[in-house]
Amino acid sequence: MRAEIKIYTVRQEFGAAVAERWLDFYRESVAEHGDFHVALAGGSTPRQLYHLLSRTDISRKVDWQRVHIYFGDERFVPGDHPDSNFRMARESLLDHVPVPDANIHRIETESGDMQEVAYRYEQVLVNHLPKAENGVPRFDLVLLGIGPDGHTASLFPDTDILNQQERYVDAVYVKQKSSWRVSITFPVINSARHVLFLVAGADKRSVVQQILSGSPHSPQFPVEMLKPLGQVEFYLDSEAAGRIDSRD
Repeated sequence: MRAEIKIYTVRQEFGAAVAERWLDFYRESVAEHGDFHVALAGGSTPRQLYHLLSRTDISRKVDWQRVHIYFGDERFVPGDHPDSNFRMARESLLDHVPVPDANIHRIETESGDMQEVAYRYEQVLVNHLPKAENGVPRFDLVLLGIGPDGHTASLFPDTDILNQQERYVDAVYVKQKSSWRVSITFPVINSARHVLFLVAGADKRSVVQQILSGSPHSPQFPVEMLKPLGQVEFYLDSEAAGRIDSRD
């Protein structure tokens, strides 16, 4: 996977750099088509980014009326549950910036079975996102993390969703977590204008070494199955980077 790689030894610098990059993507997208469509990631690493976006000068440089918020994946829990990605984003970002409610497109897990929830969210993407040249809904920015097992979003090893090439959103049972998830799929991630990975922690080091080593090998982890058409950037802390060097 061809990607720009940025490595930071100080966590505050890591978050600040990603927040500035968010602002770059926002300005580029608004200049091109008037709005900024971004898929948020869950987990602990993005929380710092969301905090900075909502509580620093960057927030005042954004016309939040032009920002449309989506989610890369969600657990099958209510929106106020402690495990909800939406709740984390709401508490750390959305409650603190003037994004119109109509611009917040959450995965509504309160009604219907998981396949119905996935279908409804797929229709949200189809109806609201711009389209790539191949007709696939196109995010301006997809934020992603990587797990120690090489999953990204809720694309986990040994799950059927890894073979999904027709749907833009699908339901998946993650045996390792004993839980159902809803996730965007490879086709919609691959079509994004920008894909930005936020990876921190020594437990991610072996995965990072594998996917960014530059040596030819067969994909071992779900994240290696991505074939993005847009720009890919990795923001790593030094613990996750290990021997990997920064590169543009």
